[in-house]
Formats: sequence, C-alpha cells, structure tokens
Amino acid sequence: MKTNFQLKKVDFIFNNENDWEEVLSKNLNRSRQDIINELISSELKGRGGAGFPTGLKWKLSADANDETKYVICNADEGEPGTFKDREILSKVPFKVLTAMAICAYVIGAKEGYIYLRGEYFFLQPEINNAINEFEYYCKEINFDFSIKIFMGSGAYICGEETALFESMEGKRGEPRNKPPYPSSYGYMGKPTVINNVETMAHAYTICNYGAKRFYDLGVQYSRGSKLYSVSGDTPKPGIYELELGMSLSDFVDEFGDGDTKAVQVGGASGFLVPRKKFNETTIGYQGKLTGISLPTGGSMMLFNSSRSMYNVLDNYLVFFHEESCGQCTPCRVGCQQLLKGIKSVKNGQKNAQYLDKLLQLAETMQFTAKCGLGQSVANSFSSIVENFREEMIY
Repeated sequence: MKTNFQLKKVDFIFNNENDWEEVLSKNLNRSRQDIINELISSELKGRGGAGFPTGLKWKLSADANDETKYVICNADEGEPGTFKDREILSKVPFKVLTAMAICAYVIGAKEGYIYLRGEYFFLQPEINNAINEFEYYCKEINFDFSIKIFMGSGAYICGEETALFESMEGKRGEPRNKPPYPSSYGYMGKPTVINNVETMAHAYTICNYGAKRFYDLGVQYSRGSKLYSVSGDTPKPGIYELELGMSLSDFVDEFGDGDTKAVQVGGASGFLVPRKKFNETTIGYQGKLTGISLPTGGSMMLFNSSRSMYNVLDNYLVFFHEESCGQCTPCRVGCQQLLKGIKSVKNGQKNAQYLDKLLQLAETMQFTAKCGLGQSVANSFSSIVENFREEMIY
C-alpha cells in the first residue's frame, strides 16, 4: 500500500469545464475502438457502487447489433448519506453531457436521458439550460445527439438500473430478471449504456487527459479517484475527491471528531465498520486481497460514542421496509421480520439468541432476493448486529 497517498486531495471532477467543446470535438474525431481501449486501460469502474468496468460496458453495447441504442445517466441519487451527484450536475453539468455524447458516438446512439431523482426537481431548469447550450453546439458540428431529463418519483428502487428502465417506460418500478443485461436489452428493449453521474464525469476526465493520468491514482484493482459524501459526527462534512484504496483509519484521522466508534461505508446498503477494524479496512474494489476492502457509492457516515447502533439499525430497516418494491418475498417479508425482530429483542419479548435467527434470515435474503435492495440488507444488518450485539439487547 502506498504511504500517505490516501488523503491526497484530487481535483478532477470539479475543476475547469470550459474546454468541453474541445474535448467533445477531439473525441468525435477518434476511432470508437480507440476510446473504448482508453477506458479499458484506465480501469475505470462504475462509481454508483457496483464497480462494473466502464470500458467493457461501452464495448458490449457498441458490439450489440441494433440500429436503435440509448445512453442513460443515472442521477437517481437515493442512497442515504450520498449527495455528490447533485453537486456534479449543479457545478459541472457539461462534463456529464459531454461524456454522454462521447458514449453515444462510441455505441451508435442518438438519444440520451438523465434520470433525475424526484427530490432534485429544483435542478431541472439549470440542467435544461446546459442541455440547450450543449445541443446547440452538437448541431453546429453536425453531431446528431439529443438529451432529455426524465424525472423520477422518489422511489429508492428505481436507482437499480432495470427498475429505472421500467419506470421510464411507464411501468411500475420493479427490477427485471437478468439476463438479458442492459447492454443488449435495456430501455425500450434496446441496447443501453447506463452509468452513474460520477462515472460519466470520470469518463470525461479520461477522454480529456488520457488513461494514464487516471490510472496512476489509486491501487491495483481500484484505480483513480472517488468522490466521498462525508456526513455524521464529523467537523468536516462535505464532498471530497480522494484516491481509492485509502485505509479507513486514515479516513477517520482526517474526518473523525476524535471519538469515532464506527463508520457506515456505502450508505444504508453498505457495511458498518467498528473502530477495531479501521486499520484493516480499505476503500476500494480489491475484495479480500488485502485485508477487508469495501466499495462505496460515495456515502461515508461517521458515528461517535454518543450514537446508539440499535437506533441506527432501526432507522435503516424502516427505510428498507418502506422502499422495498414488494415484488419478491425475501425482501418484502424479510425486511418486515428483521424490523419486528430487533424490536422484540430490545423490549425483551425475544431472548438474545433470537438475533442469530435474524442473522440467518438476513443471509437468506442476501442469496434469494431478486435485486440489490433485498440482497444488501444483510450488509448493514449483519455488520451492526455482529459488532454491536450488546446494543441490540440493552
């Protein structure tokens, strides 16, 4: 692991975007395969949390044999504790629009959409102004590509890509079965590239500066920088761009209040890491190659000793219970039973051993729920119950 690199401030995302016309024109004169190779070489992975290789995603849609294709920017930023995408769209919208256009050129699409979170309705006028300016330039250079905003309606489940497609098609927002995958069967049944707002912004950086400048940041399997939404018990709340691969210990040293007992990495669907595991935990996509490595869509919530982990878990489970689409039994019933279960243990109706049954239920949900919502409930539930079991009882 690099020394002292973790908290090096990076300024790719929010730096000057005044050269977007030049970046777009330059890349429209490159070969499609050259741009794909650049993205693959950079090892950029999806910044929404899933971490799928962006270059591969673009390549799969480019290779799909269909005359109609789509580019969609997922701006349904519904994960609790995450607020970075809102800032990107507000401060540097042309980076996102330019990356969408480059993607459209690569895969052969003529239409793009920004699926904007319902609570971000206030951003719509200024984004539309940027779109109008952007499309005017596209017409000047004879590039046939248009972008529209599609407003979400406040459903957390629609952050899942296939539920997002269903929503856009006027259907109930529920996840589809996979396969087929969006690269061959996405919006309106057509090949679709769908990327998170931050992923698009990083694609702009790579198309502007080249793969090496991005690749040189981070560590093996976790290249580049990442935006972090820092909140909770911290004297430095806000949005920070840092290299991937930093240790959680260094993160807490920088952003903690001196009494941090746990950090929730990745929002409600992520993992809660206790103080005793700060040193062995890094942020990235390395898996178990070097201790514990956790990916995150950006949410980093710090909790000090004044916080009840039972209350934190109760809050998460209420959220999951309310946001479950109800399509599959493991999630619909499982979220309800986990919530009832911890309350029963807390008020003494069930003994402490009942927590073990709840852990088994959470594990079952992880393997049987249809989409990421039900599957990820086990992340926060298990990490909180296993590390703060005493707070679930007393």
